[in-house]
Amino acid sequence: MSRSDYPFFRRAVEWERNDIHFASEPPMISQTAEYALRAIVYLADQNGAPQTRQQIAEVTRVPAGYLGKVMQGLSRSGLVRAQRGLHGGFTLAIPPKELTVLDVVQAVDPLRRIEHCPLGIVSHRSLCPLHRGLDNTMAMVEKALGASTIAELLVEPKYGNAPKPLCSIEDDD
Repeated sequence: MSRSDYPFFRRAVEWERNDIHFASEPPMISQTAEYALRAIVYLADQNGAPQTRQQIAEVTRVPAGYLGKVMQGLSRSGLVRAQRGLHGGFTLAIPPKELTVLDVVQAVDPLRRIEHCPLGIVSHRSLCPLHRGLDNTMAMVEKALGASTIAELLVEPKYGNAPKPLCSIEDDD
């Protein structure tokens, strides 16, 4: 199984589209949501042991300053607990088998649905076929992310020296 079989985690690869080279695949979710998922998956794999912001940042390769803001959002949403002090750090507030990928994404950068005409056309009382189709696609994405738990991600095999299920730093292709 290759790293590209994990739809929620991007890996840096060279790919071509119309002769344009990109350093990574186009993101389906924001970078903030990606960072939050990395942190949550790492915490879930620690069996309740508190982890400092620096520990999480090192392992997940998220800038510590940015991670602080991400963890603050996750804490405000009730997904993680923060404990100050000598043996403090972050822990999950919800068991991994009950926590979905959608929960994490919605906590830090909610997916946006199309509720009314984005063009502001007053006569459009319902969505046009284009925007209805786009909104239906977002509904399918929400459903897929809501059906995937953090615990399910943890049963995936480990790659190289990276904590599971994060992609290894080493290129094993």
